Amino acid sequence: MLPASCCWVQKLEYGANIIQNSNLDDGLNGWFPLGPCTLSVHDGAPRVLPPMARESLMERDEEPLNGKHIHVTNRTQPWMGPAQIVTDRLTLYATYQASAWVRVGAQAAGAPQNINVAVAVDSQWINGGQVLARDERWYEVGGAFRVEATPASRVMVYVQGPDAGVDLMVAGLQVFPVDRKARVKHLRRLTDKVRKRDVVLKVTTGGAGERDDPAGGGVEVRVLQVSNSFPLGSCIMRTNMDNEDFVDFFTKNFNWAVFGNELKWYWTEPQRGQVSYSDADDLLRLCSDHGLCVRGHCIFWEVDGAVQQWVKTLPADELSAAVKSRLTGLLTRYKGKFRHYDVNNEMLHGSFYQDKLGEGIRAAMFRTAAELDPDALLFVNDYNVESMCDVRATPEAYIQQIVGLQEQGAPVGGVGLQGHVSSPAGPVIRSVLDRLAVLGLPVWFTEVDVSSANEHVRADDLEVVLREAYAHPAVEGVVLWGFWELFMSRDDAQLVDAEGQVNEAGRRLLQLKREWLTHAHGRADDSGEFRFRGHHGEYHVEVTTPTGKISQTFTVDKDDAPLVLNIKV
Repeated sequence: MLPASCCWVQKLEYGANIIQNSNLDDGLNGWFPLGPCTLSVHDGAPRVLPPMARESLMERDEEPLNGKHIHVTNRTQPWMGPAQIVTDRLTLYATYQASAWVRVGAQAAGAPQNINVAVAVDSQWINGGQVLARDERWYEVGGAFRVEATPASRVMVYVQGPDAGVDLMVAGLQVFPVDRKARVKHLRRLTDKVRKRDVVLKVTTGGAGERDDPAGGGVEVRVLQVSNSFPLGSCIMRTNMDNEDFVDFFTKNFNWAVFGNELKWYWTEPQRGQVSYSDADDLLRLCSDHGLCVRGHCIFWEVDGAVQQWVKTLPADELSAAVKSRLTGLLTRYKGKFRHYDVNNEMLHGSFYQDKLGEGIRAAMFRTAAELDPDALLFVNDYNVESMCDVRATPEAYIQQIVGLQEQGAPVGGVGLQGHVSSPAGPVIRSVLDRLAVLGLPVWFTEVDVSSANEHVRADDLEVVLREAYAHPAVEGVVLWGFWELFMSRDDAQLVDAEGQVNEAGRRLLQLKREWLTHAHGRADDSGEFRFRGHHGEYHVEVTTPTGKISQTFTVDKDDAPLVLNIKV
């Protein structure tokens, strides 16, 4: 029986580490070796909590680490490492954050080593976070997980991953339930700094000659925010256009769109020479009619399985010509229509075009796209970067890829995080965003969906992603990968059911949209000024004086300086 609300976690002690003797004050008590490896305790580890754990536990009085670590030797298999049984200490449906310091021995000889915090729930394996250790420094490994299965007979947490024969060192392993309510309070403070601006409304009356006099304190001011300018979009498909309820929800609640398949090469040219943009044209017309901006997803897709068969059979010279034809045909046809393009999707996870046409083809795609449509912002786009659970898609690997493209002259204009997340933890996402922000490029969540059979859990997960994105200065937009049941790429991810009923996750989205609108009401002071701090976006103001009433619209743009608006009555 799935819980109906969040009541199942009310008795949790948030921030309490379920790993016993984490600091090794009592030697190896509570720990055991997974497999026939050897555990011993040594000094020399960091004495502070890993950054992601500190971010979560910032308001708690945490004791510093004592510098001790577990040294694992005689590892004959990659899965061997230190382990604990936590069956009686873990609560179903609660989101847990995992964090530790890890290090590899000299046997690695400079070869990158994958280190993972793993959770074994009976026969099921859950990823609690991964890191790639490239040398003998201490690295932070962190992530998040949740157990939603029926009560397990055995739950084990262990650290594993380096090659057989390579020593593993682990210090300060923390596994604790995340206090999302406390995180929300923190994010609201950040949001106030990042997404709001001070506004001063100066109300004047016509004075003698050309002089305007302050209206004085008898003026009533009512401010209503009509729309938030932060881009919030959704994926749509051609078949959705036939559902009036879908279109109504979509056009009322989103200001951006992306097409699920209709712009992809395998859709527009499934057979060589048989090109059709009719589905994309229909969707673009719908968006244009409702004033919605659109992302172009995607020009190419680097993963082999997403490349149509006829493209795979082309020799290099014909493939090169086909790539140029695709670029020219798409970007010439839609010049100025798509605000963004994902130029070559998922380059961290695939290499079809690079393998066939050489390392320079990726940068060449960007350069050609920029020449054909100079106003479009050109994105890289990939998955798992935000979750810290995929060594192919670490923030560092993404940064390295982007910098490499830029060094080849690729005009990379934005960083796409797909956001197909599971059990998200805010500090983990924040850590990734902080790292990517050093690039100085706008970051977008481009394909957000969250999945849980329990819609309340799903709502909490969606709120985590949206709040972290909205509170971070590097993030300039969020696009959901759909919202309607039967049209989601993941099970149990919908916000609206097939009959049009909004579930708890959908209600949470609408609640956040309302929260991110500012309304203010009061009277101007004796100098005729009315002050408030509001979210960026479009506003309507109504000013009432003893002699009349005037209405006006205005826009609050992003700026550190107060917006001063003169209203003459």
